[in-house]
Amino acid sequence: MHDDRTLVEARLKRVLDERLRPAVYPESVPMDVRVWTAPGEPVPVAEGLAAPTEPIAVGAAWGAPWATSWFTVTGTVPHAWTGRTVEAVLDLGFDENMPGFQCEGLVYLPDGTPVKGLNPRNQWVRVGAPVTGGEQVELRIEAASNPVVLDYKPFVPTLLGDKETAGSEPQYRLARMDLAVFDETVWNLILDLEVAGELMHELPADSGRRAELTRAVDRALDAIDLQDVNATAGAARAELTGVLSAPAVPSAHRISAVGHAHIDSAWLWPLRETVRKVARTASNMTALLADEPEFVFAMSQAQQWAWIKEHRPEVWAKVTKAVAAGRFVPTGGMWVESDTNMPGSEAMARQFVHGKRFFIDEFGVDNEEVWLPDTFGFAAGLPQIIKAAGSKRLLTQKISWSRTNTFPHHTFLWEGIDGTRVFTHFPPVDTYNCSMNGREIAHAARNFKDKGVARHSLAPTGWGDGGGGTTREMVAKAARLRDLEGSATVTWETPAGFFAKAEAEYPDPPVWVGELYLELHRATLTSQAKTKQGNRRSESLLREAELWAATAAVRAGAPYPYEQLDRIWKTVLLHQFHDILPGSSIAWVHREARATYAALADELTGLIDDAQRALAVDGPHELVFNAAPHARDGVPAGGAAPAAPGTPTAVEPREDGGFVLDNGLLRVEVDGRGLIVSAYDQRARRETLPPGQAANLLQLHQDFPNMWDAWDVDEFYRNTVADLTAADEVTDGERPGSVRVTRSFGGSSVTQVISLDGRRVDIATEVDWHETEKFLKLAFPLDVRAERYAAESQYGHAYRATHTNTSWEAAKFEACNHKFVHLEEPGWGVAVVNDSTYGHDVTRTVREDGGTTTTLRVSLLRAPRFPDPETDQGRHTFRHALLPGATIGDAVREGWFLNLPERVLSGAAEVAPLVTVDDDAVVITAVKLADDGSGDVVVRFHESRGGRAAATLTAGFPVTSVTVTDLLERPLAEPERPGRSIPVTLRPFELVTLRLGR
Repeated sequence: MHDDRTLVEARLKRVLDERLRPAVYPESVPMDVRVWTAPGEPVPVAEGLAAPTEPIAVGAAWGAPWATSWFTVTGTVPHAWTGRTVEAVLDLGFDENMPGFQCEGLVYLPDGTPVKGLNPRNQWVRVGAPVTGGEQVELRIEAASNPVVLDYKPFVPTLLGDKETAGSEPQYRLARMDLAVFDETVWNLILDLEVAGELMHELPADSGRRAELTRAVDRALDAIDLQDVNATAGAARAELTGVLSAPAVPSAHRISAVGHAHIDSAWLWPLRETVRKVARTASNMTALLADEPEFVFAMSQAQQWAWIKEHRPEVWAKVTKAVAAGRFVPTGGMWVESDTNMPGSEAMARQFVHGKRFFIDEFGVDNEEVWLPDTFGFAAGLPQIIKAAGSKRLLTQKISWSRTNTFPHHTFLWEGIDGTRVFTHFPPVDTYNCSMNGREIAHAARNFKDKGVARHSLAPTGWGDGGGGTTREMVAKAARLRDLEGSATVTWETPAGFFAKAEAEYPDPPVWVGELYLELHRATLTSQAKTKQGNRRSESLLREAELWAATAAVRAGAPYPYEQLDRIWKTVLLHQFHDILPGSSIAWVHREARATYAALADELTGLIDDAQRALAVDGPHELVFNAAPHARDGVPAGGAAPAAPGTPTAVEPREDGGFVLDNGLLRVEVDGRGLIVSAYDQRARRETLPPGQAANLLQLHQDFPNMWDAWDVDEFYRNTVADLTAADEVTDGERPGSVRVTRSFGGSSVTQVISLDGRRVDIATEVDWHETEKFLKLAFPLDVRAERYAAESQYGHAYRATHTNTSWEAAKFEACNHKFVHLEEPGWGVAVVNDSTYGHDVTRTVREDGGTTTTLRVSLLRAPRFPDPETDQGRHTFRHALLPGATIGDAVREGWFLNLPERVLSGAAEVAPLVTVDDDAVVITAVKLADDGSGDVVVRFHESRGGRAAATLTAGFPVTSVTVTDLLERPLAEPERPGRSIPVTLRPFELVTLRLGR
């Protein structure tokens, strides 16, 4: 037989596009359309339904950027259609290739009952099946004219990302507003041909199964009368029955399809629009669940559920009914699908506390799986947090985006820094927006790296990013793929159902130790510096507010602000979403984030002030409140007392220009360029810097990645660098014992103040930043030979190589740290601590003198133009400190000190801490009252240095019981009564939460 595969495939494509798809709606009549446009932000549903309207015609332009238009569409079903299925076809001007990234709508009945969402792949509303003829149809559409920010030519700078700059030009034209007959036979024929054709294309060219499919498709196409498709569609379907009913082979890969709509809580749209995206998607999914008995839909992010409950109670009623039926499934157990690299220890814990508690309180559902398909890599401390929250499984897809190395597993155990392991799955379908396309299904089966020992994988199925969810076409395709020769099998399942099967078939999977580093999107550790600073500052203020409010409640009987702290935590957690904190959202999102963080800072500062005044009482003594977990200048951790005087710093002119700072512990030379050319550790009698090199060196790089501007920094950025060595002025600082340096470059300027604080060289940097597509780094070359370095993460630190022996190490050319980075050779180390930066790089060279220079560079600022063309423009302030001679314990301590500065208040007497611990390796990260309002004190702590600790935790108040709990403060063991002194033993980096009964 001659090979006519390509001829049949080309024929199939044309017939589908030009004859079959138009025949789905063979008859139609236009509907009348009227419109009202809200004058500003979206209005309540009742107001939109009641607003006066005016006529608008199909083809007319509508919708300024970010505006809301309320359409009223009315029509009468013709009597000639009696007994047929009729749908309203409502095309707002969609581009079907952009579901979730353009205009969308939510359809209501006139009484306000939500019907379903409208998007480019979901433009229909069922009117009747069958109709009797003569029905009067009236629908209301709340239509959002969200502009297309990410277009076919991607990453082009645009002002559409903020309503303040987007203008008023209409974005869309109404394309179709009809009542139409729906021909279900033609619709099914299309899906039969799509499944057969897509499977045919994925099979080997010489396979018998492919030939069978090719011949069946050819016969089906022969059976269609192209001038009378609707009358001959049934005959065409009959030609495909045999090939579509052949069962899969027993060894076929098995896919658990999970209905899904990955909705970014903010990205190319603001938070307020996500509230509506979630309502549209949930409406679509509850409608689809009612029509499709096998379909299951899962939704993560408790915040999005809370938005439905608060803003769309009619949609919430449908959702809760579907949840009760086990079909609409809460998953993930986090407040949002957050970034996991940058959130601090407590914040990462609270993502689970607030997320899981919402699902437990609302539905009695306690998820065991963590659902983070799109997060940009995973910190090595996360497994312990997952376990401490009562979960044990993780799903993500994003690691498949890595550019350098291919991850070796799809199902494995992930081991964190403390030894905790969680069962982890990467869907081999390599998308969290699976559409049941044959190419996707075949790729999942071919790509699955654990074949031979396992056979199950998961496919998150539905349009996402901007929402939309699963379509009826996807469900229909999945039904055809349930048991089909040549294909993987597809079954709708819950996430928990999939994980149970995967664990059962793979009891001893391979282990991956350490962080799950994404070899892409590294610049998200730096973009939008003020968003990152707002997050770090909010985390620090929340620690203080809880600590001092709990202390005031126990010591002074002050009321504890439960509801206020709960609301603030949820706001901070929301802004840790993986396109907000990473800096990859539109300008509108980050403008609002800056305002939100400022308001939270004011509110939290007020809580702290109130609590501290209640504790201090009026009095003549100067009290220093120390919220850090270590004693400082004689002030106990978590207490208040007069502080011991610090070590004064002498500042003398330097012979060759600049100044010398000396406090008896450190001797630091700042030259006439404002660079640190010596940092001498007088106790160790050792120089910190390599010969002839300078620290505090600002370096400027060209920064124009190949794509994903706000997300990516490509390694070639290092090829060009400008050292900013020219100083405008180097003078004595206004503060005694400091040096002030000013310099300018391009359109920007920098002011730095260098000072000593004990064994720290403090550097305060203020940048007035007006560069474009540039990357600003702060370099510290160090005379340290280290093959690895430590970077703080949640509840501990992770090690990374300083060398590039393999492609895995070389790919980590930009990485994350929290408060410190520490390098060490036996007997002596150096740390750099910070108050708000995350990105850094570490490189090493061997000098001609045989010594090794290890250079740490802190990432300060970027200036990408997409999606926010004004990213990071303006003034920024950073604080860093160089710690010569630092141990890992010094790095931990000084990192806390820099992030939690003392507060000074006049008071009557010292304030004793609520709890103390007698080993500095044990760090208390939270002191608070129990969330249940009982008044019990909750203390969370961990071993911070990577070793073992045996310590005594002492309560400063009468204790009736001590209970080990999980993060949600649920008991893990029976209460004990050891009194105020509580012995604790900890493994390396072990996390413990204790509830102290009062």
